[in-house]
Amino acid sequence: MENNIVLRRGVEADLPQVLALIQELAEYERAPEAVTNTLAAMQRDGFGPAPIFSFFVLENTASEIVGLALFYTAYSTWKGRMLYLEDLVVTESARRGGLGKLLFDAVVAEARATGAIRLKWQVLEWNESAISFYKKLGATIEDEWFNGNLDEGQLASYAVAPEAALAAAPATGRSL
Repeated sequence: MENNIVLRRGVEADLPQVLALIQELAEYERAPEAVTNTLAAMQRDGFGPAPIFSFFVLENTASEIVGLALFYTAYSTWKGRMLYLEDLVVTESARRGGLGKLLFDAVVAEARATGAIRLKWQVLEWNESAISFYKKLGATIEDEWFNGNLDEGQLASYAVAPEAALAAAPATGRSL
């Protein structure tokens, strides 16, 4: 491969460099303070007893990770199984060499291999270079859906109905 870059599935030992790339992305997206994830949480969530995400990395000959595509399985009630691409980032010094497309190709291949019928992701409305990149790959960039979120504080203060709390409790006697 060009520049002796290796594309491979990520492993737990990659997580410190992966978190650094995530922080680099947050700086690019003008929100460096928004990253509150930790190495311990990523180890638990990606490599614990019930992993909920996976990722591909691009590694150079110096064993530095220069690209990341982090994804997870999601479900559409209308369409079924899908893959959600949470982050696709190539470090600034390695951009414009086709590495982003290579990472995207790996996620598309993963979607196909896992039987996903859709691949979804988000892109900031001001990120014209990313929008252009995705459109060049043939993607549809939607403008009719708005994102809804509850942050950590909002989740904690939200008044959940008692029946809902019971239904969400671990599966030991969930009858109402």
